[in-house]
Amino acid sequence: MTDSRPDNAGADNTDDAWDAIFRTQPSDEPEDAAAPPPGAAPQSRREARAAGGRASRSRGTAGAGSAPKKRRRTWPWVLLAVFVLLVGGAGAVAYWAWSNYEPQIRTLLGIELPNDYEGSGNGTEVLFAIQPGDIGSDVARNLVDAGVTMTFDAFYDLLLADPSIQFQPGTYPLEEEMSAQAALDVLRDPANIITIRALVREGLRAGEVFAALSEATGVPIEDYETVADDLAALGIPEEAPNIEGYLFPATYTFEPGGTAFDHIQRMVNETFSRLDARGVDASDRHEVLTIASLIQREARLDEDFFRVSRVIQNRLAIDMMLQFDSATQYGAGDTGSVWSSADALGADNPYNTYAIVGLPIGPIAAPGDLAIDAALNPAEGDWLYFVTINLATGETQFSVTLAEHEQGVERLRAWCRESDENAQFCA
Repeated sequence: MTDSRPDNAGADNTDDAWDAIFRTQPSDEPEDAAAPPPGAAPQSRREARAAGGRASRSRGTAGAGSAPKKRRRTWPWVLLAVFVLLVGGAGAVAYWAWSNYEPQIRTLLGIELPNDYEGSGNGTEVLFAIQPGDIGSDVARNLVDAGVTMTFDAFYDLLLADPSIQFQPGTYPLEEEMSAQAALDVLRDPANIITIRALVREGLRAGEVFAALSEATGVPIEDYETVADDLAALGIPEEAPNIEGYLFPATYTFEPGGTAFDHIQRMVNETFSRLDARGVDASDRHEVLTIASLIQREARLDEDFFRVSRVIQNRLAIDMMLQFDSATQYGAGDTGSVWSSADALGADNPYNTYAIVGLPIGPIAAPGDLAIDAALNPAEGDWLYFVTINLATGETQFSVTLAEHEQGVERLRAWCRESDENAQFCA
C-alpha cells in the first residue's frame, strides 16, 4: 500500500534535526530501539512521542538491560545568567561614571545642570534670620547654607534683575528646597517676620516676671531662674541681693530661638538704659531702683507717685522708719494685702521696714518709667504719712501728723465696712 503522508515524514525529519542541534548528550540507545512494532505505527508525532515514552518506561522496569534517562536541557539558564551579569555590570559602570563625572557627562551630552528647585518647599520648616547689615549676597549665600535654595545664582540673579529689592532684618518662616522666587516672595514681605511678644507689667516681682516670659517664649521658668542667679554675668551691682527690680517692665519683642540669658540680659540692659537716659550715675542705680520699686508698689494714681516719693525722702531725712507694708510683706514672702500679718511685722529680715531704719536692702518689684521719674523728682510737701482710703479708685490721703494719718486709717476701715464689694478689696 502506498504511503499517503509525505508531509508527516518531512515534519519528523525536521524534529530530528532540531533535536540533534539542542541535544546536550549523545544517546547510547540504538536508533531503532524505540521503534514501534510492525503493524502498530502511530498516526501522528504526538502519538509517536507518547509511544516512545511508554517504551522507555517499559524498558526502565525490565532490569539490567534498560537505557539511562535523558538529562534536562540547561543551556537557556546559562544564557540568561550571562545576560543578567552583562546588564548589571553595565548599570554599575554607568552609576559609577555618573557619580564621579556628572558635570563632564552633562557637558558631553548637552544636558544642562539645574540650579533651582521648583515649588514652595518640601514641608520642612526653616527659621531663616536676616541680620542687620546683611546685603543681597549675604542673604543669597545664607539661603543655600540653610538648605532653602539650590544655588547662590538662582536667588542672586533675581536681585540683580530688580535693584529696588530690600530686606528688613528679622526671622522669616521658610522651608527646605524652595524655588528662589518662592523664597524671595516671603522675604520681601515684612509681615512674614516671626516675633515673640512678652508683656511684663510694672510692679511684678521677679518670679512673676519669669512666669510671664516663660508663657510668651516657651522657655522654662527654671532657665530664667538659673540665669538670674548669676548677677555678675548680667552686670548687676554687687550690692544687689538678687535680680529684683532690674527687670524693666515693658512689652518685649524677641527673636525665635533666643535663650533665657538673651531675654534677661535684654531686660537688665533696658533698665540701665532708662537710668542712663535720666542721668543716673552707675553708683546710684541700686538706690534709685529700690526707692522706685517702693513707689511702684504703694502709689495708685499718677500724681501720687511723686507724693509717695516725697514721704520716703522726708522720713529718710529724719531717720524715721518707712513702715511700708509692701516691703515688709515682700521680706516675709507674703503675696500682699492691705494689712500686714503679725508674723510679717515681727520678721527679722532686711526688708522689714517696721524693724529697720532706712531703705530695705534692695528693690521689691519692677519699677516703670513713672516710678523712676518720681524717685528722682519727688513732689514738694511735708508729708510723713499716707493711706489709701478708697481701694477701688486708689484715692489716697497724705498727712503731716500722726493724728491726721490715724483719721485716714479709720476712713479706710469705714470704707471696707460699707459693702461686701468693698470688703473684697480689704481682705
